[in-house]
Amino acid sequence: MSALTKAVTNALPMQPSVLPGFEHIKHYWDYKHQLYAARIMPAEFFVSTEKVVIATVLGSCVSACIRDPVAGIGGMNHFMLPEGESLISDDSLSVTSARYGNYAMDEMINTIVSYGGKRERLEIKLFGGSKVLQSMTDIGSSNIDFVHGYLTMKKMTVTSEDVGGLQPRRVLYFPHTGRVLMCKLPLSLNKSVVQREMRSQGLARRNSESK
Repeated sequence: MSALTKAVTNALPMQPSVLPGFEHIKHYWDYKHQLYAARIMPAEFFVSTEKVVIATVLGSCVSACIRDPVAGIGGMNHFMLPEGESLISDDSLSVTSARYGNYAMDEMINTIVSYGGKRERLEIKLFGGSKVLQSMTDIGSSNIDFVHGYLTMKKMTVTSEDVGGLQPRRVLYFPHTGRVLMCKLPLSLNKSVVQREMRSQGLARRNSESK
């Protein structure tokens, strides 16, 4: 590490505390917004009581941004497929995963509630569900249908949403205020999104074959 890098790092404010269970989520300093940002990947979610921003990039995946404005806690998930009970991993162990919408929604909402949130106060915003690979199954539409059905069943209201379409999205969520910054991205510049979509298609096929 160079002297300049050390000086810049030392000048940054201390990273806010992280709730138990989320220590693995990577953080970086967002110079534009002057906040620490938690970057979540597919099959992850993050909940915080601090002034942070949560960032992710979505293709066919869906993210729900949920907070209780009174309790001062909120989070965002990033799920790949609508529903699933288990997945046979590379080591042949059956594992439940936040890659599935039913698990991702239940776990994040339950975590918010466990820290003082109330279900009737939750503010919910939805993003993602694009059909970025035109020649393949429309997983995005299935994810959108799932999350709408899930929230209807739970009698929860969506405050706002930007879902569907053909382009990936970059989403920044500020759980302490409820603010969301979203921009649509050109697919040609996002090879990583295309690679994720290919993996999602493969996972969807394996999940279907296992039923």
